[in-house]
Amino acid sequence: MEHVPPPAEELARLDRELAELDARRAQLLTRRAWLLAALRPPAPTAAPGWNPSAWGAPAAGRPGAPAQPWGYVPPKQPSAPRSAQNVLLTLGGLLLTVAAIAFTLVSWGSMGIGGRSAVLAAVTVGALAAPVVLLRRGLTATAEALAALALVLTLLDAYAVHAVAAPDTDGLGFTAVAAAVLAALWTAYGLALGKLHLPLPAAVVLAQWPLLFGAWAAGAPALVVGWALLATAVLDGAIALWGKGTGARVTACLGGSVMAFSALMVGLTLSVTASGPLGALAPGVLLLTAAAAALAGAWRAPRGFARAGGAVAGLAVVAAVGGVPAAAVPEGWRVLAYLLAGLAPAAVVRARLPRNAAIGVLVASAAVGAGALVGALPGLAAVLLGPVTLLSDVWSGSPEGFRSAVGSTLPWSELAATPVVLALVAGLLGAAYRWWPSLARIPAPLIAREEPGSGAGPAGAPGTGTPEAGGAAAPGVSGAPWYAGGAPAARRRPSGAALRGAAGAGAAVLGWGALLLSGAVLDVPYAVAVAGETLLVAGLLALAVRGAGSGRDGSAAVPVTALVVALAAAVSTGLLSLASEGASYAVFGALTALFAGAAVRAGAGVPRAVFAVAATVGGTVLSGFAGRSLGLAPHEAAPLVLLVPALTVLFGARLRRNPVALPVELTGALGALVAVALAVPDAPFLALVLALCGVLAAGAAVRPERRPVAGYLAAALFVLATWVRLAASEVSFPEAYTLPVTVPALVVGFLRRRKDPGASSWTAYGPGLAATLLPSLAVAWTDPDWQRPLLLGVAALVITLLGARYRLQALLLLGGAVLALDGLHELAPYVVQVAGALPRWLPPALAGLLLLVVGATYEQRLRDARRLKDALGRMR
Repeated sequence: MEHVPPPAEELARLDRELAELDARRAQLLTRRAWLLAALRPPAPTAAPGWNPSAWGAPAAGRPGAPAQPWGYVPPKQPSAPRSAQNVLLTLGGLLLTVAAIAFTLVSWGSMGIGGRSAVLAAVTVGALAAPVVLLRRGLTATAEALAALALVLTLLDAYAVHAVAAPDTDGLGFTAVAAAVLAALWTAYGLALGKLHLPLPAAVVLAQWPLLFGAWAAGAPALVVGWALLATAVLDGAIALWGKGTGARVTACLGGSVMAFSALMVGLTLSVTASGPLGALAPGVLLLTAAAAALAGAWRAPRGFARAGGAVAGLAVVAAVGGVPAAAVPEGWRVLAYLLAGLAPAAVVRARLPRNAAIGVLVASAAVGAGALVGALPGLAAVLLGPVTLLSDVWSGSPEGFRSAVGSTLPWSELAATPVVLALVAGLLGAAYRWWPSLARIPAPLIAREEPGSGAGPAGAPGTGTPEAGGAAAPGVSGAPWYAGGAPAARRRPSGAALRGAAGAGAAVLGWGALLLSGAVLDVPYAVAVAGETLLVAGLLALAVRGAGSGRDGSAAVPVTALVVALAAAVSTGLLSLASEGASYAVFGALTALFAGAAVRAGAGVPRAVFAVAATVGGTVLSGFAGRSLGLAPHEAAPLVLLVPALTVLFGARLRRNPVALPVELTGALGALVAVALAVPDAPFLALVLALCGVLAAGAAVRPERRPVAGYLAAALFVLATWVRLAASEVSFPEAYTLPVTVPALVVGFLRRRKDPGASSWTAYGPGLAATLLPSLAVAWTDPDWQRPLLLGVAALVITLLGARYRLQALLLLGGAVLALDGLHELAPYVVQVAGALPRWLPPALAGLLLLVVGATYEQRLRDARRLKDALGRMR
């Protein structure tokens, strides 16, 4: 039976194959162009005055010229260097400009009104006329320099007219009129002389000021100034879209961005500071007009500018629509008004906007929601982290309310709307998660119109590049829209399952945060807060277990998020319960039961192991509470803490090779470390706890899979417990207690080696030797007499020689280490005495010399180290 893949999979496969064909075609065309260039004979050197077109040779690109292959780029002809010429012209223009400024400011007063007018008029007309002649002769750079001089002269003319002809007029008003006149003049001049690059950008710069300075000169209110800024920004946008010349369009784009931002800031400030809803209407109209202008510009702008324009339009709409109700509600509830207004731009998915502009509007809507959520972070952090202060005063008594248990000084009355905001966003995300299949089937009109220049027109129009429209699809690009999953791999959007999982995860987190903050805002009683947080943990665990088992949407975002949030909520609830003894037992008992039940209900995998580990931690905490309730000191309660590690050993023996067994046993081992830490202040209890830990390790070592680690650990714990017990009993001759253990252990090791010659010397002799050598070494370092170090050194020397003779690694290394440390102890006083007698510079010099020698013979030392390693490795 032939397998027919789904349409989406087949479409993606076709896209990949077409992309590979395009890449191969480009490689072949590049190779073909290189071969043509290699086979083409070199062009003859042209004699002076020789013109190939005069002989009938068609020029490149004209009819009759040899056809070049598709994709062939002709080599760029080298151009004559103009750096020196540009430097000279720039310096000349600067000097002329300085001279003109000096003439206007210094020599102006020494001439009559006629002479002044004649000089300025003659110089300005000459500077404006000279580029016309220079352009005809091909001297473009010189013409640009003189045009710059003419620009400065026109500015000086405006200043001179104001200083002489209209000295009593308002400076701002005259500047506005002069800027408008000069902008018109330079626009006409730049359009007339199209080869000059400076006049049109200069006209755009001058066009920024007439409306602003005019409103300023008239003493207009801030709203009128905002309208002037917006009108200027609209003019800049029109120039950026339809203007002539790259310089003018870039300048207009920059100026329009500044003016539009200023207009938006004026409107936003007036809207936020309005005294009532009526006062927010006029700034709202300004913001809505700015939004319409931004959308109009985004309709024809390239992708990046279109998205930015859509985002600006969306934010302006939110500020305008939300500013009216926000002015009528208390300050703490204004964020809710703006959040509700932020839902309005989401309706753009039903509008026939260009795709990139619509994406920008949706980004603005999402940014408003994210900003509203950021305002909830302080309250949520206070509720989660506030109970940490209870660690310093455990079981001090139940507080009156939730806020006193949290211990935060936040203005909770101003955060009254925060739970509502979180609940609203959580509800929207939850609805999207619940009805995602229905939403996915709704057509998205926002992609019905592509951005200009993309080769696509309105949906269904001929030539759009879609097979349904009858046009030819571009190579590597399917005719399906981007939301249908047919985009190439490099431009593919997130899958529906991932988006749905993100929505569900966000709904879970925000819903939990809303319920948590509600208790703090309402200041519920302490018992209600503890019970409520415990129920939240139960709900999150149920969601994690159910989501992990269903897998309906193919996404693990919801169960994983629920698991993480459940762990965080459990920690917060546990800390909150530390204020009361009864609450601590109730909460940690409930948490232990909940996580244990979740571990039973969850399927195999990481979540099940996490649940089991959390239940183990909860049981360990409960055992610690039991010791405190019985009035035991911390070291006296340490054996009680070992109850949970003992249960984990039994649990691991029951589960055997189940993946959950190892995490649970490691968690029990951490509980055993806690017990050891509690017993450290009292040596006898420490010895008891170490011995009990050794028993637990020995019990784990019964299992073959745990024996390699647990066996050595049990032996080390027993030996350590013995040493601690001897030290606690102030035994000055530990050999009387260790030798009776060492001799039988060595005999047993010898018999095992005879039965199994391949057994390791560490297993046979290591525990027995360490039982005596290490305690004796510890006592010898504090023994002022010489008998013990001498006997220990002799015994270590004999053991070292036996290890070298019979090639036993344990004897050689243990004996050698003890011998070296014992010798160092004996030589230490003399080394200190000699070091004190030596000059201060000698030890560093010797160390440097040693480093030089080792560096010079590094390769030899490395070989020696490898030989020593191999020799030790061959020992048993």
